[in-house]
Amino acid sequence: MTSLDRRSVLRAAASAAGAGALASGCDPARTDTSAVPDTGRPPQPAASPAPARAARPPPRVPGLPAQIVHGPRDGHAVALTFHGSGDPQLATALLTEAERAGARVTVLAVGDWLDEQPAMARRILDGGHELGNHTMHHRAICALPAAEAYAEIRQCADRLRRLTGSAGSWFRPSRARRATDLVTRLARQAGYPHVLSYDLDSLDAADPGAPAVQRTVLDGTAPGSVVSLHLGHAGTVAALPPILDGLRRRGLRAVTTTELVT
Repeated sequence: MTSLDRRSVLRAAASAAGAGALASGCDPARTDTSAVPDTGRPPQPAASPAPARAARPPPRVPGLPAQIVHGPRDGHAVALTFHGSGDPQLATALLTEAERAGARVTVLAVGDWLDEQPAMARRILDGGHELGNHTMHHRAICALPAAEAYAEIRQCADRLRRLTGSAGSWFRPSRARRATDLVTRLARQAGYPHVLSYDLDSLDAADPGAPAVQRTVLDGTAPGSVVSLHLGHAGTVAALPPILDGLRRRGLRAVTTTELVT
């Protein structure tokens, strides 16, 4: 993607962020107090912000395998799932594009990203999307000793609980397409009955450009597909509108993973 394209994406993200601030009443502080009437009463504290929409708890779906690769092949839905890290402006721009098209996505967030960008948890949920666990530090979890692997899962779950009231809907292993039996067992111990894998890798993390991401997703997606994508990549933001349009033309809707499998 050219630097001009990236600047366009970032400008769109900044505009979206500004619009969100106005919608939530986050105006800049007033410096002109002449219009504020003196009532003789002490100033009242500002109203507390509305609580964030709670994340769905991890579902236990009878009949589903411990490791989910795709949903029903006889339906008309797919799940676009995003590894959650990177530039929050790009993440916001991507979520805005999804919402503009009426799509809902699943974000598997890295715990230290949530520490750096705690407001993103609320942004994801308030957009009607789904939030899950992608480990605390994005280490190669399947190669870790059991205690370290469990800590990676549990610490991210703790961050999600603190920010949203739930450990999130799904766990996806970091730096691995499939979880080992050990990691699957540790995820269950941490409260996740199912591990979320995927049947299609968009390869967007390599930044091949928006047309390549679009082509990979549309060529490889089938009804019930769980597609792996990433936040924080300008090419993915640019590719999302034509991806969603291409899916719609094929009679497919982008829904959350929970909606896909339940």
